[in-house]
Amino acid sequence: MRDIAIRGEMIRLGQLLKLAGLASGGGDVKALIALGVSVNGQPERRRGRQLHEGDVVVAGDEQIRVTAAA
Repeated sequence: MRDIAIRGEMIRLGQLLKLAGLASGGGDVKALIALGVSVNGQPERRRGRQLHEGDVVVAGDEQIRVTAAA
């Protein structure tokens, strides 16, 4: 599992996928979500889903945990 630190209290799913390097733009995010992404074990289809510290996103074989910036 890889930790991705965010500066604010929340980040949107699409932004996190780009920040993690899994997508380079909105079209890539949309395609990735169509293939299957889950948030905290639940399938998620909205790229605008708000994520907070502690949320875990799984996209393919990548697991990403949202953490607060130091």
